[in-house]
Amino acid sequence: MARDLNVALIGQAFMGKAHSNAWSQAPRFFDLPVNPVMHTVAARNADTLPAFADRFGWANWSTNARALAKNDEIHLVDVSTPNDSHRALSVAMLEAGKHVACEKPLAGTLDEAREMRDAARKAKSSKTFVWYNYRRCPAVALAYNLIRSGKIGEIYHVRASYLQGWGGPDTPLLWRFKKGAAGSGAHGDLNAHIIDLARFLTGDEVKEINGAICKTFVKERKRLDGPGKGKSTVDDSVQFLATFKKGATASFEATRLAGGHFNDNSIEINGTKGSIRWSLERLNELEYFDLSQDGRTRGWSNIMVTDAGDHPYAEAWWPEGHIIGYEHSFTNQVADICRVMGRRKPAIPLPDFEDAYQTQRVLEAALVAAKARETVKMSEVK
Repeated sequence: MARDLNVALIGQAFMGKAHSNAWSQAPRFFDLPVNPVMHTVAARNADTLPAFADRFGWANWSTNARALAKNDEIHLVDVSTPNDSHRALSVAMLEAGKHVACEKPLAGTLDEAREMRDAARKAKSSKTFVWYNYRRCPAVALAYNLIRSGKIGEIYHVRASYLQGWGGPDTPLLWRFKKGAAGSGAHGDLNAHIIDLARFLTGDEVKEINGAICKTFVKERKRLDGPGKGKSTVDDSVQFLATFKKGATASFEATRLAGGHFNDNSIEINGTKGSIRWSLERLNELEYFDLSQDGRTRGWSNIMVTDAGDHPYAEAWWPEGHIIGYEHSFTNQVADICRVMGRRKPAIPLPDFEDAYQTQRVLEAALVAAKARETVKMSEVK
């Protein structure tokens, strides 16, 4: 019989809902070596928290997140709060001997991310995880396996973009537009994901940033806490070029002002033997181009990644051709966290604080390059 893994969640907003659903669904669909128990949810708003706990299946609720560190019944703490609180909460839980799963990006700043990485290194009995959940879309996991098996050969190019259109002038001054809470705008929110995907899929690290543009188009936004407008202190769009250590070149673009794009997280990788490309807006499909095919019939293949015999995670879900959605990437991650906690291998590698810190370094280097208008070597960004 699987042992219990008592989980506490901090946060009850967008990510709190996504994580809650994942913790409840994973043991229903996956055969896991540990049984995740939804022990406690903690958040600031006592008016809405009891109903949230009841609706999503948390046994207990608390407005004192720090008290979770002293609760011996809790094994793992899931931090799904805004970026400015990741460091304090995660470090406190690690120092108390808890395992920690933290939302992305790892922190709002490189200094805070470094502190979290160092705390994880010191907490040798604790495991850490970061919610770069798009790794666990079956099509992305298949791309990872195809690249590892040599299907596209030596990599030439990475072309990644994350385009959204919700952040226009009519969007109010949410926490995501405040540097103190978010750290950055589209850059830390969206570029973080595609940097992680590029590093993960290629198995390579960025060597240098070769140029960057950081732009805030909407300078002021309607305040939520009173009349008038307040200043937006983060970027709306960041684009940058990079070179990987093994020689591949890469482009990255993130924006919240791309009208017509809703949640278009896309990546294409070109190599000596072929190419792959994927978009979150068609998350069940992976496109693959094989350069060795007969030229008369050569073209992009569109793979529906739902075959339980051949495709990662598909065995847990529905019959072939029955597609899954955004929320399943979180459930797949919970399944892999539970596998690791039960001393099994995840379906594909999970990012920990050490891994996510490397993505944070690339985020920082791109901002330095944009400000300095020059090439920035990763060796200069510690």
